[in-house]
Amino acid sequence: EVRRRYERLYSGVFYERFVLGKWTQTGGLVYPMFSREKCVGSPPEQCSEYCISCDYGTVNPSSFGLWGRCGEVWYRLREYYYDARKAGLSRTDEEHYRELCALAGDVPVRKVIIDPSAASMIACIERHGKFHVIRADNRVLTGIQRVSEAISSGKIIISPDCADTIREFSLYCWDEGAKGDCPKKENDHAMDDMRYFVMSELAEKDGSFFA
Repeated sequence: EVRRRYERLYSGVFYERFVLGKWTQTGGLVYPMFSREKCVGSPPEQCSEYCISCDYGTVNPSSFGLWGRCGEVWYRLREYYYDARKAGLSRTDEEHYRELCALAGDVPVRKVIIDPSAASMIACIERHGKFHVIRADNRVLTGIQRVSEAISSGKIIISPDCADTIREFSLYCWDEGAKGDCPKKENDHAMDDMRYFVMSELAEKDGSFFA
């Protein structure tokens, strides 16, 4: 039963390594199991709890995602994605904070999960005192494995309104020229904030084994 469960949950390089036992090199898309048909869907009108995950950037894009839980499934309801290079104008921490508040709207956000290296943005959020801030677990490969399971098992669903997240899924790939397993540092901002969310809300609650 355990073996059958792993066969269902793993795909891509993790399937070949952990199920088939092959010494497969990383290559191609990081999340090949993602598909619009299975992973994109309309969210419910109301959720039982809400969180926001943040990947903060000054020159690089900032990506914030609002998540809502309905039963055993977390939905990425909507997002804020700002690319300063594309816009030709950087935003201050206070401007990003206003967008964070707009993203939350009138729902009771339980916590904001953010990259621990974003010291100035963390200080800005804490100074306002509106949201409880959690510094994210930033382990990359472990996070990718756990996001892969969450996608495969249907524990996270992406709203069609989250266009930048859907776009990054189709572009986020492994760096085949790197030493060791690591994704390319591009098209990864929504991917990073999603990984922070999964590591905080899903990683320790289901008791799953991860190789």
